[in-house]
Amino acid sequence: MPAPVRGELADLNVFLTICRRKSFRLAASELGVSTSALSHTMRGLEERLGVRLLNRTSRSVVPTDAGEALLGHLETGFSHIRMALDELDHYRESPGRAAAD
Repeated sequence: MPAPVRGELADLNVFLTICRRKSFRLAASELGVSTSALSHTMRGLEERLGVRLLNRTSRSVVPTDAGEALLGHLETGFSHIRMALDELDHYRESPGRAAAD
């Protein structure tokens, strides 16, 4: 399977945010997009993956069993990405030298 592209990571972040907030409305507010855009993103992600990730009712949003499995991996993966980006702050504060060829 090829490495995920930026759009796929963004879609996975949408899923993660919806699960964390337990609400399309709150997730949309946090991400600065419309609930309609989130709904469209989730439909596309579920279609591409071939599995339903969320159970939606008028009152709640909860991950399916497949969604729970994915969620555990995403929480770990996005946490590692955040830590890696935080490490870059060190380099911004003390720029390194470019290697000479």
